[in-house]
Amino acid sequence: MATRDWAALAATLEQLLRLRSLPFGMKLLADRAAMDAIPRLRRPQAIHTLDQAVGQAARLGWTVGITAEDLVGAQCRAVVGLGRAKDTAWRSGEHMAGVWFATPEDARAHQAAMHCVEDGRYEALVISPLAAGRLDPPDIALFYATPGAMMYFINGLQWSGYRRFDWGVVGESACADSWGRALVRREPSLSIPCFAERRYGGVLDEEMLMALPPEQLDQAIAGMQALAKNGFRYPFAQYGMQQDVRAGMGVSYPSRAG
Repeated sequence: MATRDWAALAATLEQLLRLRSLPFGMKLLADRAAMDAIPRLRRPQAIHTLDQAVGQAARLGWTVGITAEDLVGAQCRAVVGLGRAKDTAWRSGEHMAGVWFATPEDARAHQAAMHCVEDGRYEALVISPLAAGRLDPPDIALFYATPGAMMYFINGLQWSGYRRFDWGVVGESACADSWGRALVRREPSLSIPCFAERRYGGVLDEEMLMALPPEQLDQAIAGMQALAKNGFRYPFAQYGMQQDVRAGMGVSYPSRAG
């Protein structure tokens, strides 16, 4: 029996942010048997990047189970801690030197900057749309959205219990900024998806990715609903760059209406 109504949660998030793809979850599992027990699970029939499996959940609505052997290389495995990916060769970044980075030193520094789950703790990862309720609960929830929708979501998180968010950009392998960081640090993690996510995972040019513990979705939704009552809703209506601003500002800030 589900602990909560994941379909209703996903529908509310989709409505508030006008999402164009499905919000989804990730769950790391210590053994493959637990993965195989998940209903309507699909297993890859070819070697994939993790970005492809994520795209299958977000764009096609599939529930996908992944093990280390399904992934093309150590870079994908390392971020989610599948297998023993972080060996000396991986830490050196030698496969990225001269490809993404000018020197071996640059490539090594990039690898050290990534947020990655500890090696060897998990045998499988399952990715599934939140609405399916098959990961109850997921370790993290994720969704793709436009920059405007992401700002609105962040405003919702900051409505009550305000905190400043500071995010970094690792560059290529940006999944370490989103699902890697959220899995490791258990906090909201915003990323600009990288080349691999866009080329192999179907991420659109205007999309960003948010990953966070699923219970924090409730905080953000409550905040966005409060903002909506104050007249702040996504998408943001254009006011006009040459209009007298006082009439528009006066709706939110009466002292500026004069």
